[in-house]
Amino acid sequence: MEGRAFREEGGGRPDGAEASPPPPAAKPPRVTWQKLTFRPAVLIALLLATWLWFEQADLDALTRNALSNGRVSKALWQHIELTVISTFFVLIIAIPLGILLTRRMFRRATPVAMALANMGQATPAIGLLALLVIWLGIGRRAALIGIIAYAVLPVLANTIAGLRANDPTLLEAARGIGLSPLGVLGRVELPLAVPLILAGVRTALVLNVGTATLATFGGGGGLGVLITTGITSQRMPVLVVGSVLTVALALLVDWLASLAELLLRPRGLEAGP
Repeated sequence: MEGRAFREEGGGRPDGAEASPPPPAAKPPRVTWQKLTFRPAVLIALLLATWLWFEQADLDALTRNALSNGRVSKALWQHIELTVISTFFVLIIAIPLGILLTRRMFRRATPVAMALANMGQATPAIGLLALLVIWLGIGRRAALIGIIAYAVLPVLANTIAGLRANDPTLLEAARGIGLSPLGVLGRVELPLAVPLILAGVRTALVLNVGTATLATFGGGGGLGVLITTGITSQRMPVLVVGSVLTVALALLVDWLASLAELLLRPRGLEAGP
């Protein structure tokens, strides 16, 4: 009777059988088809509408001259170069500096570094560029330094915030299993801070695309050449080309950065279903 009662309480399973665990629920994909297609579809529609408008527009000789002989592709390529180079230097300056300022030895310097970064972004970009041109002369170097100074703050602030937000008990546990300070930083602290750091990089990229339009005032080229030409010569088609390409490039960069945020986020940080 006792054996029978035991089997009944066990739900009628035969002796020795164990309940199999439920299969793990499949995690949703990081990148959905909506994420992959919506932004590119908007960009294609924007560029197609601009092209159709140009097809029926009556362009005078000055407008055709401003948009011919590869001037548009040259300005676009210069703008991309300015964005890529400035973002590269922002990353190699802001991320190591943010890591350094979260170490115990250099924490007292954090307010000074943040104040300088805030000054770089608080200063009007055109005014900062004018000062750099006076100091360094006309050319791409002055434009790049101005763009870099304007975009350091979000990456630096997010790096510091991400590293400071780490759970101290996790860091203590990592030290307890014998990891060196560099091991704790590379295997625990930075992976946990990746989401915030990538958010800062995404912000800096979009800022760089917008600020690079001002490089033309310092002789740095870019799509700002088309925009200023369209304004000064009062040629709407030239202004539209420069503006639309700048907007499209900013949207494209933001979309690529959002994909990078999803793909580079450590899987251990994803919330379960």
